[in-house]
Amino acid sequence: MSIGLLSELLSRVAVIGRNLDAARKQPEKSLLTLCQEILDSRGEATGLAHCQEVLQRYSTLSDNQKIEFFVSLLNEFGADKQALAKAVKAWQEKPDEITARALHFIGEPVSQNLLRRINQVPKATLALVNMRADLLKYTADSPELKSLDCDFSHLFSSWFNRGFLELKHIDWETPAAILEKIIAYEAVHEIGSWDSLRQRVASCDRRLYGYFHPALGIEPLIFVEVALTDHTPRDIKSILANDRTQLPAEQANTAVFYSISNCQKGLKGISFGNFLIKQVVENLRHEFPNLDTFVTLSPVPGFRKWAKKQSTAENSTLSDAQINLVEDLEQAEDTQALLALTHHNKQLLKLIAQYLVVSRSAKGGASDPVSRFHLGNGARLENIHLQGDNSDNGLNNAWGCMVNYQYKVKDIEKNHEAYINNDVIIASNKVMGLLK
Repeated sequence: MSIGLLSELLSRVAVIGRNLDAARKQPEKSLLTLCQEILDSRGEATGLAHCQEVLQRYSTLSDNQKIEFFVSLLNEFGADKQALAKAVKAWQEKPDEITARALHFIGEPVSQNLLRRINQVPKATLALVNMRADLLKYTADSPELKSLDCDFSHLFSSWFNRGFLELKHIDWETPAAILEKIIAYEAVHEIGSWDSLRQRVASCDRRLYGYFHPALGIEPLIFVEVALTDHTPRDIKSILANDRTQLPAEQANTAVFYSISNCQKGLKGISFGNFLIKQVVENLRHEFPNLDTFVTLSPVPGFRKWAKKQSTAENSTLSDAQINLVEDLEQAEDTQALLALTHHNKQLLKLIAQYLVVSRSAKGGASDPVSRFHLGNGARLENIHLQGDNSDNGLNNAWGCMVNYQYKVKDIEKNHEAYINNDVIIASNKVMGLLK
């Protein structure tokens, strides 16, 4: 049975359930009562109707009401503590595979089962993804909700397993509704018009690929934009220019991943981007056997913030010259003054190399989020470019700096293992030379 037919069937069943409730003329129930009845329900129609009502009523809540709802879920729909205590005792008395598995399943919070049941109704998956996006917003001020988020992330890791994802090549023939999503979700280099989008998806030397999930319909999960070139680019302007001379794809030897956009805030931390890059590399190699180089042209979003913090820290790792450089960059009167400071500045090159190769985040691994993504996928830090992105966003994040990460097919797994297992950042000799 197709996804569409199944959704239609479930919708009809839910309508029957709502009609049954209406016939009983019951007063409106609280959201928590509905959630409990979803878990207790034996009738499929009534249960599905309650699931739809929970999602519909949740969507009308204010932020404060949503926080109250999440806190109630956390407190009222946790694990059965009495059953858990019995399972722990049984495992202690007989620590075998049977009691261990029983302990595992009994220890699961009831809220996870609730989310599974809600996910049965049409369009529920996207609604739950959006619900988690709300939840993530609230965890900063309500850290106890991070425990509830574990339920969402655990389930989403299964629901959005690579086996369920579909890679699609997006071109000018793709339905307009999806193309509109691409414009809206582009997070790195804004797409200002339909003409700009056409340059990115319809040109002979451009490709765009996205991951989709059958339960989310036209909503993309993540997409990557690719330029086919005959060299490794140093700046984004040459990639995005609408008046550039297009290169026949058969003459290209380099594939440049110049923009990767995660589309669903509610899927933060759910890893599928690494599969995307590797699958796109394989697709491109198959379509264009002449390609022998796969690189990114990537932003460095955390660099300026890190440098500013280091320049004023008591235990700063920066030299006096670097501290003075940061102060000069921060005090630049205008864009032209800033560009004059960054032009062929060796101290700035060394500073960004320190950030990318030497510094580490509080949790371990590279400090920069884009760097963590590509290094974790098995790429090598290949090169650093000053004035790679002189847009307002590029200057605000990294004083215009951009970098290339290279994906050498034969080294991807080796680099991945070195980074994940030993916290080793693989960089080219050119980058390492900047640190001397």
